[in-house]
Amino acid sequence: MKPIAGKAGLWMLAWPIFIEIFLQTLLGTVDTVMVSRISDDAVAVVGISNQLFGALITLFTTLAGGAGILIAQRLGSGRTEEARTIAIMGVTSSSLMGVGVSILLLLYSDPIARMLNISSELLPLAHVYLTYVGGSLFMMGLTVSLGSAIRNTGNTRGPMYTGVAVNVIHIVLNYILIFGVFGLPELGLGGIALSNMISRLLGVGILLYMFTRSFEHTVRLRDFRIFKRKLFGEIVRISWPLGLNSSSWVVSQLVVYSFLAMLGAKELAARTYLNTLESFCFTLGYAVAMAGQIQLAHLFGAGKTKEVYRGAYRTLYIGLAIVGANVLLLFLFGRTLLGFFTKDEAIISIGVSLLALNLLLQPCKMLNMAMGNSLNAIGDTRYTMYVSIFSMSLIGVGCSYWLGIGAGWGLTGIYCCMIADEATRGLLVLLRWRKRKVLRKVEEQAEAQQPVLSEPFSGTLFMES
Repeated sequence: MKPIAGKAGLWMLAWPIFIEIFLQTLLGTVDTVMVSRISDDAVAVVGISNQLFGALITLFTTLAGGAGILIAQRLGSGRTEEARTIAIMGVTSSSLMGVGVSILLLLYSDPIARMLNISSELLPLAHVYLTYVGGSLFMMGLTVSLGSAIRNTGNTRGPMYTGVAVNVIHIVLNYILIFGVFGLPELGLGGIALSNMISRLLGVGILLYMFTRSFEHTVRLRDFRIFKRKLFGEIVRISWPLGLNSSSWVVSQLVVYSFLAMLGAKELAARTYLNTLESFCFTLGYAVAMAGQIQLAHLFGAGKTKEVYRGAYRTLYIGLAIVGANVLLLFLFGRTLLGFFTKDEAIISIGVSLLALNLLLQPCKMLNMAMGNSLNAIGDTRYTMYVSIFSMSLIGVGCSYWLGIGAGWGLTGIYCCMIADEATRGLLVLLRWRKRKVLRKVEEQAEAQQPVLSEPFSGTLFMES
């Protein structure tokens, strides 16, 4: 497979990722509305359970993300067999981890529900949802790892079509099974769990078929026994910093939301509604950043360091233009959009007061994501991890409490700290990129006529901070 390069390559990779994420977000909103028709209690159970599932899915995305970067690098260098082997081991390890988590949720759903502080009257609903949806979580591990491997070969359309189909089927099955359409019994929350299992199983089947045909040699069932210690070591070395990075973000968000809860229900509601609008606003920027990572990893594997360096800035400029336009629209029409969620003027006023701050927050987030993903693409994952842990703990969490709670600035203070956190991380990764530390070492090796890829992108060569 030839490396993907040029502006057309970036858009070719980005738009399917955007469509997939956008529709997932949109259909997730529809899903929540359907759950609300059962009861507010069901919404509460699904909401807190999905927070747990999101944290657990981070475990799957860790190995899948690291394997994906190495797949793109190997394909860029023309080492297709190694790419295939890495992909197989990435899928296998993520699946085994998913099976372990699913067994845990199946056997201990009630103690886990109590650990989540779910009230006793909600425990029967939580038992159903945690047992059946959580018990099938291993399929999410397969979905994430298969999708990541396929995308990093340059095929971003396949996972997009699969994601759209699976989510649509999930919504249709929700309607049929929750409300007992076509003479079927009304299953309520159990219907959602069953719908989840069926749609996920379908998605895994489609992605598995695509995966087996994503490389020069078809992947057979017996190939999933392949284990090469050296290559697996590379996956772990590049993955664990990504995992700590993601985990730090999840924990920081949970802590910040606890601060919001301390401010009051209206502040928490305003942030929740605004967060939904921001997600739609940033989706295309996120897709561009992810596409840039795939593209740069291919180019880096091919040894095209100058194109890699310039490509990161192209990704950043395109992303900033898109996010800037979207956040300006949000600023202009934010009051109207917030009105679709609530009629409470107090909540709307709080949300409107934050719209101007979003003009700074979203571009800073784009800077951080574009340049951070560029460093990840060349294997410099430890640096982004160190920067994230430092900034999110000190500024994102510590300063949020100091300004938002201690100094009494409230939600405005927390938003200012969110801006400072994203800007700090963005500037630090930008400075790292401008130094060209990793790229320069690769160029020096090439000039000395040493094989650039003789040692994979790990260890001291690419992980110095």
